[in-house]
Amino acid sequence: MKKLSYATLKEQNYDGYLLEDAPERVLQFGEGNFLRAFVDYFIDVLNEKAGFNSKVVLCQPIAPGLADMINEQEGLYTLFLRGFQDGQKVNKKRVISCVSRCLNPYKDFEEVLKCADNPDLRFIACNTTEAGIAYDPACQFSDVPADSYPGKLTQFLYRRFEKFGKEAGKGFIILSCELIDDNGKELEKCVLKYAEQWNLSEEFINWVKEENTFCSTLVDRIVTGYPRAEAADICAELGYEDNLIDTGEIFGFWVIEGPQSIKDEFPVDKADLPILITDNHKPYKQRKVRILNGAHTSFVLGAYLAGQDIVRDCMHDDVICKFMNQTIYDEIIPTLTLPKAELDAFAHSVTERFKNPFIDHQLLAISLNSTSKWRARVMPSLKGYVELKKELPACITASFAFYIAFFNGQELTDEGLVGTRGDNTYLIKDDKAVLEFYAAHKDDSVEDLVHAVCTNEDFWGEDLSAIDGFEAAVAFYLADIRENGTYEVMKKLVK
Repeated sequence: MKKLSYATLKEQNYDGYLLEDAPERVLQFGEGNFLRAFVDYFIDVLNEKAGFNSKVVLCQPIAPGLADMINEQEGLYTLFLRGFQDGQKVNKKRVISCVSRCLNPYKDFEEVLKCADNPDLRFIACNTTEAGIAYDPACQFSDVPADSYPGKLTQFLYRRFEKFGKEAGKGFIILSCELIDDNGKELEKCVLKYAEQWNLSEEFINWVKEENTFCSTLVDRIVTGYPRAEAADICAELGYEDNLIDTGEIFGFWVIEGPQSIKDEFPVDKADLPILITDNHKPYKQRKVRILNGAHTSFVLGAYLAGQDIVRDCMHDDVICKFMNQTIYDEIIPTLTLPKAELDAFAHSVTERFKNPFIDHQLLAISLNSTSKWRARVMPSLKGYVELKKELPACITASFAFYIAFFNGQELTDEGLVGTRGDNTYLIKDDKAVLEFYAAHKDDSVEDLVHAVCTNEDFWGEDLSAIDGFEAAVAFYLADIRENGTYEVMKKLVK
């Protein structure tokens, strides 16, 4: 079987969109599954529908990477976006042709720096994992390359400054996609620290600030990557060998914080893409964290104890699905600031995403580190609801009892805390201090356990027993769980 290439596609009379030649206008740090199914997909559609006419040159951010494989396939790969949309099962295929090549800075950093000499280059996109945006003072300007991503970026920007520093408009629009708060601003802070540490001149520092736009962004798409179990069958159907097949869900949403003038160069509106350019991305991040992530955290632990294992199956259980939707629509959405119609539409998309027939999303996988997740994703909705309504949100309060019941394990091992579900055991995984706390309280009465959890300020940053009636209500639900199970508690709450 022939490898995927432009020649192979021409032999097959492939009738989809392909862009064989265009200037390299985007440099992308990161060549993994997520960026290829998200940023590169959007750029490919921009090329087709809005005349963006841009190739993306990739740079692998760590020494082990996909550069050789990407270059062997001339930057081409097949992307499948799959899921449940408007009540229908969807599986869309697209050959992505916006990637020109992939560079390995650990083999030839000079080749990466040469991209800074390209006058057409205007955009830098990146996703170097949450740990990627970090300042490491051990990095030196003379390193080939600097170990940290912000260090490499500073080296690259300085090369650009040396080449075009006297010309306006030759800086970059930098689109940071890492999953940390204010990712673009944090990246800029790191770059400026290196500029000072390396004594790269006040003129360069001013150029970084004035000629470059560091955009904080919110990215939202579940990417499932290379479909190992299906790959051979998919390639047989495609008629070519593709070692870079990528898969993700249909839903995608990208919020870019920056000036509206970005649209003049990044014509997202012309391509009718789910990309929003705004002066404040935080309400959209709050929407995602509180609705999508908050929904996960508030129902999965109770659903697992009720006998479920996969998110999709929960959506086909009337009681669990109603409990989740009641939590979202009645208790979370009222606490958010975006227009209700937007929030309702996003909530509807969440239910469809959770029904995705192509993703077996394990509840136990979602349960990892649930203590910090509950604090970040659900606790703000609890407090917001109490402040707004002057009463407790019933489903969210019950979800806290589900959390305690799930963590009420009996044996602490090197791998985690062992809990029981019926005749079977499961592994509870969280920070060591969390597991040791629950192990120490494994034999507590309902009232003592709930009091110990609510008053643990190390977990919550405050004493939750100070919320009027919360501790007593959680104890009531936990007692009901021990007697009747989480499913019966949900059933009593749904309307």
